[in-house]
Amino acid sequence: MNRSIQAEGTFKIIKSDKSYKRLRKKGIENVILEFTLIAIGFNLYKYHNKINRIKKCA
Repeated sequence: MNRSIQAEGTFKIIKSDKSYKRLRKKGIENVILEFTLIAIGFNLYKYHNKINRIKKCA
């Protein structure tokens, strides 16, 4: 079965383009919290770009 590359692309953007190389917290709860904050930030970044693209077209 072919695997989706969607998630791998997201991790590449976070690691390469945003210069985020390693987690800074220890413990599973802290790691989950830190990565959740990273994911929220990434989603807000994508939303912001989408809104700007829509405004430029209108």
